[in-house]
Amino acid sequence: MALTRSTQHLIRRACLATVLLVMIAAVAQPVHAAGGGQTKVQRISTQFIAALGDPGATSGSDAQSWGLWPLDPGPRGVELNRYQRLKEAGGIAPARWKFDDKDWWLEEHGLIMEQPTVPLPPGKYRVTGARAVTAVLTIHPADRNGDRRWELDQGATLYDVTHLACRSARYTPAAVGGSCSPANAQKTAFPVTPGGAMPPVAGCTKQDYAVLIVIGVGVED
Repeated sequence: MALTRSTQHLIRRACLATVLLVMIAAVAQPVHAAGGGQTKVQRISTQFIAALGDPGATSGSDAQSWGLWPLDPGPRGVELNRYQRLKEAGGIAPARWKFDDKDWWLEEHGLIMEQPTVPLPPGKYRVTGARAVTAVLTIHPADRNGDRRWELDQGATLYDVTHLACRSARYTPAAVGGSCSPANAQKTAFPVTPGGAMPPVAGCTKQDYAVLIVIGVGVED
């Protein structure tokens, strides 16, 4: 059946969440808890993690800098050509999140996104990149220095569970007191190629984040 242009647009913007239906059977599988018991992974509505780290790593530190979007931030975003309207609304987006002109995010279609919740709470998350691999991500509680370690099971790497079609980056002023505005973003740089780097914005420091799709969370058995 042929899809209308609007339907195709919605499919692209949903970060391909519908492909997760084929993975639902895996969500109920138990995983080993740190104490030697088992933790069940409970199916949840799709969430998204913003992650930093070596794509080839299976574990690492600094998970306190990771964030969580409980809802897909793409459809809740604001188009770049509506930035002036967002400013006139006091930074309140139609989806009721608050824009911060000193710390803002873009996604792969050039939509201004709400910030994720940082830090990502400790626990177990079943994550996928909607490709070949689904794995359990463990976020450990912070140690006495505030560092939170992370690890993936089954030998999965961060790249394996990164959803390449969903791109995201955080933009902050490049200089103290400087201007870092979405108005300076080049609209012709979007959409971003799956797996590609997000475009720079004049006056801003950019940090690219990997996007992981969360399809389940751990609950103690």
